[in-house]
Amino acid sequence: MEEKFQPDVIIIGTGLAGLTAAMEITNVGKKVLLLDQETEQNIGGQAFWSFGGLFLINSPQQRRVGIKDSYELALQDWKGTAGFDREEDYWPRKWAEAYLKFAANEKYAYISKLGIKLMFMVGWAERGDGSATGHGNSVPRFHVSWGTGTGVIKPFVDKAYEAKEKGLLQMKFRHRVTELIMEDNKIKGLKGDILENDDKERGVATNRNVIAPFEYYAPHVIVASGGIGANHELVRKNWPERLGKAPENMVCGVPAYVDGKMIGITENSGAHIINPDRMWHYTEGIQNWNPIWPKHGIRILPGPSSLWFDAKGNRLPAPFLPGFDTLGTLKHIQDTGFSYSWFILTQKIIKKEFALSGSEQNPDITNKDYGLFLKRIFGKKAPGPVEAFKEHGKDFIVSNDLKDLVERMNELSGEHLLNYEKIKEQIEARDRELDNKYSKDTQVNYIRNTRNYLGDKLGRVAAPHKILAPENGPLIAVRLNILTRKTLGGIKTNLNGQVLREDDSAIEGLYAAGEAAGFGGGGMHGYRALEGTFLGGCIFSGMTAGKYIAGL
Repeated sequence: MEEKFQPDVIIIGTGLAGLTAAMEITNVGKKVLLLDQETEQNIGGQAFWSFGGLFLINSPQQRRVGIKDSYELALQDWKGTAGFDREEDYWPRKWAEAYLKFAANEKYAYISKLGIKLMFMVGWAERGDGSATGHGNSVPRFHVSWGTGTGVIKPFVDKAYEAKEKGLLQMKFRHRVTELIMEDNKIKGLKGDILENDDKERGVATNRNVIAPFEYYAPHVIVASGGIGANHELVRKNWPERLGKAPENMVCGVPAYVDGKMIGITENSGAHIINPDRMWHYTEGIQNWNPIWPKHGIRILPGPSSLWFDAKGNRLPAPFLPGFDTLGTLKHIQDTGFSYSWFILTQKIIKKEFALSGSEQNPDITNKDYGLFLKRIFGKKAPGPVEAFKEHGKDFIVSNDLKDLVERMNELSGEHLLNYEKIKEQIEARDRELDNKYSKDTQVNYIRNTRNYLGDKLGRVAAPHKILAPENGPLIAVRLNILTRKTLGGIKTNLNGQVLREDDSAIEGLYAAGEAAGFGGGGMHGYRALEGTFLGGCIFSGMTAGKYIAGL
């Protein structure tokens, strides 16, 4: 680092949280050094690969389609979802309340001022467990950025390069922090290894060849290094008994650099790490037929119509339906003794209801292509990436005959646990429930109910139809894997973003933001998430720490 550039703040991580904090700090003329173990191609971090979902309360988009939302309703949903029940949940509760106020008030203006635009329809994620005060969103709140995750990170990346041009910011890539330098219980700086450069494309695993050491000093350091999702050893180590046995086989929803090591390094400096057993992993993971990183998995964002079966061919009961209760379904699946499950659906369902999470899997939205987006809504086929998975994906089977479908499902699993007659009987029973406009089948009733919301009827939920009627085919089976993604616990912080010790005293000069801090406080989501809250949590926690330091 040039002698003349003396940073006021060092930020570890060039993901969304780190970039937001850098923007707030450089806005007031203070200097920032951004460090990242990855290459410059990876600036923006995990958020680049996301679907771009943002949780908002009482937004203009909600009001336009008749959704009545409020801070009080969102707080009710959040409390029922988070299930805060620990002494350590004091700061996570405070962060949750603060984040909800942000989502209901300043958030829309904050992102709009940056140029982030939202799609006109609001998605309904985590539809819940069927009770008003329990888990789930009472109303649609999942706002997709026009541009997906790339559209969310772009203004923050642009702001970083603008600050660099002004001489307020320097970026040092391939700098892996290994130690925080403390003196008299205050942060003084950090040290680490400079890694050999690597020209691999974004997301591809890079080398870890050390070429030199480094040390940098500043009175403030922000840890914004992300979670543990790609470190399956740590995921299994922290896997809670309440979710059953840790899966032997998992696919990975994040690049290899999401290794969680910086959380442990921060803990070595006195930080209190709380709720490490709280995680957010998905049950609808499929192996990417065209992988970018190791064990690359993609999550299906399902509508509510696919029939869900466990590895033995038992239909999952309510509320373990597609898109309802991620962790409840995860526990149910793990309790079967197998870490995979199955969707059985029709072409009509896959066309309307299958979306794949990720910027690269949604070229119409990512590239802001209106023509391609209209094809998604009104075309005869599913979106191109979905059809590509149907054709090339290892986990997809297509057939016009149920018996053939089940035989091939058994061949794919290699365990031959599925009985054709048993599967056929359950699907026929479900299909009979469509002979009347009313039913006792929870899933059928919910499909009918959800189409009362225009967003679902227009672009998300297929009209009710019989699975085994030939005109609705072909039949499609999808093997679903456990996919690792988010860390809900992390470094405990107060409402300034300051890192706290076990006794709640602040470590002077040390801050944490984003997933490393459990998106605020060491776990503002509690046990479960309402979705669309991860990118927003990075923005809010990065903004909070950045503004606090900017005001000092």
